[in-house]
Amino acid sequence: QPTVLQDLELGRPVDAVRYDLNQAKVGLLHVCDRPGVAAGLFSELADQNLDVDLIVQSVHDGNSNDIAFTVSQESCQGAKDLVTAFGKRSPQSAPELGSSPEVLVEQNVAKVSIVGAGMIGRPHIAAKMFQTLSDLGINLQMISTSEVSVSCTIAAADCQRGTAALCQAFEVESSPSEEGVSMPGVPPVRGVALDLDQARLAIRNVPDRPGMAAHIFQVLAKQNISVDMIIQSQRTRQVAGQITRDIAFTVATEDLGVAQRSLQDIAKTLESGEVTSDSEIAKVSIVGIGMLGQPGVAAHMFSALAAQQINIQMIATSEIKVSCVVSAAAGVAALQTVHAAFQLG
Repeated sequence: QPTVLQDLELGRPVDAVRYDLNQAKVGLLHVCDRPGVAAGLFSELADQNLDVDLIVQSVHDGNSNDIAFTVSQESCQGAKDLVTAFGKRSPQSAPELGSSPEVLVEQNVAKVSIVGAGMIGRPHIAAKMFQTLSDLGINLQMISTSEVSVSCTIAAADCQRGTAALCQAFEVESSPSEEGVSMPGVPPVRGVALDLDQARLAIRNVPDRPGMAAHIFQVLAKQNISVDMIIQSQRTRQVAGQITRDIAFTVATEDLGVAQRSLQDIAKTLESGEVTSDSEIAKVSIVGIGMLGQPGVAAHMFSALAAQQINIQMIATSEIKVSCVVSAAAGVAALQTVHAAFQLG
């Protein structure tokens, strides 16, 4: 029996490395921070049958947000045209912000993911993925996480060597992501969850070069702090002659103090900007294997929240999960709204 328990303890946290070369990134930067923006954008994408894969909404500056997502290469032009039109005509564009919405398109990207239920409660796994890619000089463009997967977009030219290195690091095999998968007859959403025990941290103006995310999350892992949602902003800034991005993530409320002190130390060593935190947040998520190959599931969730004037602060997705951060005060209402929207009984 002790041998069995030992084998279970040492079981691989990562089951596989998956990659997808048929990806393009589209983003809309500097959109107004108010309910309905994500709902409007992704509803229009769904109406055009444009299937969106990863979605990230970055931490905002109090006035505006950035939303980015990936689609297939063949859908890129259609998505770009739609996003451009949306940004120009939408009343959410908020010209009073002093910066009109900016459309960002990158075609030569690949999505690389590690997947495995063994990641739960092991904070060093994401950090190990980031470090493995950093050791090859591979820069991370987008990061999106769930409890059982971590996905990054990287330059397509780096995909082969990146996946090979990850397979070696985690002692697993790689496989292409399944394209065009659908689950006919399966309800798109099987459950909705609310987590009120979350706090958000953000570090501003992190230098945009390989190794930055690895360093941040390795320090947190050494403190045994498990990170949930991770969002790397798509908006860049020029600070002291270098390109920077913001990185935001959520942790358990009980880890906030230690995580914040660690992040402030990191900010000093990286010569980054300020560290901000917010303990008054909640995370509401939908889960279901039936959402594979069904455009519009995320849009339906966003629209339900917008109809109740519930503002979405952060978004992160995987193939079978969509998570949104809202204010703690709106958490229960968000749960009830989403539960009703998908008729979960």
